[in-house]
Amino acid sequence: GDSVVRMVVEIKKIYDRYADKEDLVQHDDVYSEDWSDYYEYDNDWDHHDYSYADNDMSDCYAYEEESEPEFDYGDDSPFEGIKQDTSRGQDFPIFEEWKLHQVSMGKKFNKKITWTIKDFSSLPADIIYSDPFVVDGCNWCLTAYPKGYNFIGYLSLYLEVADNGALPFGWRRRARYTLTIVNQNSEKNFQPTEAKEWFDDSTRWGCPSIIPLNEINAKDSGFLINGELKIVAEIDILEVIGDVDVSEGISVVKETIDVNGFQLLPSQATSVSHMFERHPAIASEFRPKNPSLRTGYMSLLLSLIETLSQSPQELSKDDLCDVYIALGYMTDAGFKLDWLEKKLFEVAQKKEDDEAGETRLRELEEELKDMKLKCSKMEALVEEEKAKVSAAKAPLSFDDVV
Repeated sequence: GDSVVRMVVEIKKIYDRYADKEDLVQHDDVYSEDWSDYYEYDNDWDHHDYSYADNDMSDCYAYEEESEPEFDYGDDSPFEGIKQDTSRGQDFPIFEEWKLHQVSMGKKFNKKITWTIKDFSSLPADIIYSDPFVVDGCNWCLTAYPKGYNFIGYLSLYLEVADNGALPFGWRRRARYTLTIVNQNSEKNFQPTEAKEWFDDSTRWGCPSIIPLNEINAKDSGFLINGELKIVAEIDILEVIGDVDVSEGISVVKETIDVNGFQLLPSQATSVSHMFERHPAIASEFRPKNPSLRTGYMSLLLSLIETLSQSPQELSKDDLCDVYIALGYMTDAGFKLDWLEKKLFEVAQKKEDDEAGETRLRELEEELKDMKLKCSKMEALVEEEKAKVSAAKAPLSFDDVV
């Protein structure tokens, strides 16, 4: 009960703070845990050879498309820039089993990142994101389209600045980078020539057809080992416009899955997806746009459902009262929770029936106890009367008569 109340109070404070603002800034402190397990420092990078393969891409260069690309780049241009979609819609999940390994490099690039994607061939998503990583004080991430971005049969791969919608107005970064699909059995990696591009809040850069999927999935190709695909990105920041000031120590963020516009933990995604299947219009009038605030509300809703899922014996009347108050806050925010309110009344009725039943049961047990005591006394009287009757029926002996 107390935990629900505290959560309601905190949610209400945040909502009141941001309710009148059009552009809400995402806060990263909704969940604060140590996620160092998701990043590993690889001390053996000096022993790996990610040499460039001769794959007819030596003359390629990058250029930027300000609108939807026409995908006519000729033989010498595997890279392209595409408009950034910062919404990361509901069909674009991030899976918790993918880990990002971050290492510092030498002279050529100041950062080398390897992204290991598990179960690549069976991914259900159209687009996937790596964990964010920090390069020169700014959060970046890799974006992959396992089924291709308008290039059917190819893997599409892009580099972008993470959470760019929350960065200061006018920021830009010019970066030198290269993207590599690692052949884990040989040195024949897939890697276009490095590119130098400007990144801002509307554009990401990469290669829409970096490698055919049939080559990735080919038997003994070396690109998939135990279902894992490895991607290496090397990045060097050349020019900086606008101060972002993201420190290395706080750059690791928790992986989330987008479910109907709510960024959720992987452990929450299945329950929320099922809830939207049962109640599609539940958040159709939900107003807040701030991702952290939306996540907080959904976490509160899951907490309320979990509370009502307990047995009546475990719930107190205060617990039910807390749920009722929290439902009021969430309804005011735009959630349609008539079904949950109905369930609350059902649980409250079950609680009342349970308490009434417990009271009646105790009364019956007391009556039974009294009846058992009376029965015990009656049994003693019966035995006493039996003894008297037996004595009365006994014949007199010779000595008794004489």
